[in-house]
Amino acid sequence: MQDNKNNLSEIEILDQKIIDNKELTLFEALIPVVILMIMLAYNIFFAAGELLGEYSTQLILLMGGGIASIIGFLNKVSIKIMIAEIWENLKSIFLPVMILLLVGALAGTWLVSGIIPAMVYYGLQVLSPAIFLPSSVIIASIISTATGSSWTTSATVGIALVGIGTALGIPTGMIAGAVVSGAYFGDKMSPLSDTTNLAPAMAGTDLFTHIRYMAITTVPTITITIIVFGIMGLTVDTVGTTDISGLLNTIKTTFNITPYLFIVPLTVIVLILTKTKPLTALGIGVIMAAVFAFIFQPELLSSLATSNLKAIVNAVFLDTEIVTDNAQLNDLFSSGGMKGMLWTVFLICCAMFFGGIMDAIGALAKVTKELLKLATSIFGLFFSTVLSCIGLNAIASDQYLAIVIPGKMFKKAFEDKELAPENLSRTLEDAGTVTSALIPWNTCGAYQSGVLGVAVTDYAVYAIFNWLSPIMTLIFAGFRIKIKQLATNKSKV
Repeated sequence: MQDNKNNLSEIEILDQKIIDNKELTLFEALIPVVILMIMLAYNIFFAAGELLGEYSTQLILLMGGGIASIIGFLNKVSIKIMIAEIWENLKSIFLPVMILLLVGALAGTWLVSGIIPAMVYYGLQVLSPAIFLPSSVIIASIISTATGSSWTTSATVGIALVGIGTALGIPTGMIAGAVVSGAYFGDKMSPLSDTTNLAPAMAGTDLFTHIRYMAITTVPTITITIIVFGIMGLTVDTVGTTDISGLLNTIKTTFNITPYLFIVPLTVIVLILTKTKPLTALGIGVIMAAVFAFIFQPELLSSLATSNLKAIVNAVFLDTEIVTDNAQLNDLFSSGGMKGMLWTVFLICCAMFFGGIMDAIGALAKVTKELLKLATSIFGLFFSTVLSCIGLNAIASDQYLAIVIPGKMFKKAFEDKELAPENLSRTLEDAGTVTSALIPWNTCGAYQSGVLGVAVTDYAVYAIFNWLSPIMTLIFAGFRIKIKQLATNKSKV
């Protein structure tokens, strides 16, 4: 579940309007996308992300939106319609923006209170380098299944696992890939997840039929993911036991480490499990961490600012850097607070600007309709659905639209092929839900990158579950494995 729309009513999601524009050609619809992809690729691979300065990606998205608006004007789409769609998109990200800011505050207060250092301290003693990566996948899978939220999983255990793995000397891309893989397993499979409820609603099947049918492709995918990470864990170079002993000693001398600190993250997880609103749960986590900082880390707070209260305020809103005698831990024990999340917030806003205009001019509907033409066979139908979901994650920059639009557009095509609706709902999740975290400017990719502190381009290749899921669904479709026909069709055989 993407917490950014946790409070959005299902009726509003299901009533999502798909704007059609018969005057728009496929060539015109793709012009903004092609230009955007070329500029983003050049910025990432040749300009080190600095083509237009620190906010290059955001500016490129705005430029892409500008190009799309020109095409809209040429096809008689009024500026009023474009602004209306942009505004709808921006309204929909109010919750993710607030959650991102709270996660920044959470990271800062959990650092100065000693919660993250305590997680690292105890985690280093429990999770050995050899089993760390597969263990991270499993832990993230359990938490995300229990909470139904990939976002909550990354903001809690994800941050801790990145800290522990970094201290062990494991590349951050691998760690983040393991966390994201596990987090999106639960995002797909948990009945508490909104995408798990949305996909069957769009396809016309029920929740638990959808989950059972989805397990056919998901269980092999997560199994392969865990095995691959297990092999990686045996081959990756990590720090030795002597170094770990030194890290433990540095952590304990810098912070007052006690198991009581775990009361805060456990409380947040319990609140999420009891369906407390994300903003409330995270807000309580920030307040509790601030109180624990006053109780357990008074000397540390005094060393960070002129007063303990100012140190807490800085941790919530600004940068916090805790200097130790270990350079590796100095990088780990730093946080940007809410300020550190502003880059990601601007990215999401610019992505919504681009996606809103693309929707307003009818480009999203045009691309999806053209993909429907590939559906001349059963495999072609699955293939075009997968392409549509991935494409919309990139073009619309929103996980929900990548489920809603293909769900509406392809529903009749699946019925015409006499395929049960769970085929469509499973494909929407296998291709729409999980690939959202692989697109840097998608709300999910931006969130995961911002929270875990690892660029999407660094973790994407290691997010095995996420890119293997659409491949797995196409393998099953290509070999006609567990492709369920409609009951009426079965009765004819």
